[in-house]
Amino acid sequence: MRSFREHFHTRGYTEVMPPCMVQTQVEGGSTLFSLDYYGEKAYLTQSSQPYLEMCLPAMGDVCCMAESYRAETSHTRRHLSQYTHLEAELAFIDFGGLLNAIEGVLNLGFKKPVRPFMRIYYKDAIAYLNEHGIKREDGKDFGFGDDIPEAPECTMTDAIGRPIMLCRFPAEIKSFYMKRCKDDPRVTESVNVLMPGVGEIVGGSMRISNIDELMVGYKREDIDSTLYYWFTDQRKYGTTEHGGYGLGIERSLEWILNHYTVRECCLYPRFTCRCLP
Repeated sequence: MRSFREHFHTRGYTEVMPPCMVQTQVEGGSTLFSLDYYGEKAYLTQSSQPYLEMCLPAMGDVCCMAESYRAETSHTRRHLSQYTHLEAELAFIDFGGLLNAIEGVLNLGFKKPVRPFMRIYYKDAIAYLNEHGIKREDGKDFGFGDDIPEAPECTMTDAIGRPIMLCRFPAEIKSFYMKRCKDDPRVTESVNVLMPGVGEIVGGSMRISNIDELMVGYKREDIDSTLYYWFTDQRKYGTTEHGGYGLGIERSLEWILNHYTVRECCLYPRFTCRCLP
């Protein structure tokens, strides 16, 4: 964690501490932990990304290292219900600049990965899975628009045997705030960084800067935009082209230390049906 902080400090980022109790969602309503906040419904945060975006006009590039919470009933070796989430948002960049920034923070000294990382479009990953006989859970081939689950994703990454930047996911399977590609509006300027032996450790994208596009995103996900007035106003009154990413500290440690599960990479892990000691 100190090394990550030094990376951002030497590059001029400002570290901020966003709230962990919120009344909005970022990664879908089905994975929210809810709580009673003085008679109103609130949630434990899934991500600090919207709050970091709000800091960009005043502070420039920003980052945080805080806890995030996901109520996923996923019994896998890389899922926790509470995890340490390193997140960053960068102003005045394009998608290529975002990918380079992610490579920079992951270019660790213990065994320096070869740069640039292999960059694969989502549509080409779908083709790879089908060409290599990797099927969906129902036994059918993958098609454009299918979400790629953990097991097929890891099978592909382990077979290729090097870090992969999986890019340009369809808008319908990604978050409402992700910017669409100009040359193909079906897909977004998004990326997941996949590591052999672990799978995804980073997710990022360029963010929508146009207010009309953002309103379409709210509608697509059936989100009440009135709760996001502060997020929408940034587009209304002026913003920059910007993007960001989130990195799971425990997953990164799983990769660095070659451990089998993230549960070995944190103090008192919290996962499905386990909140002790």
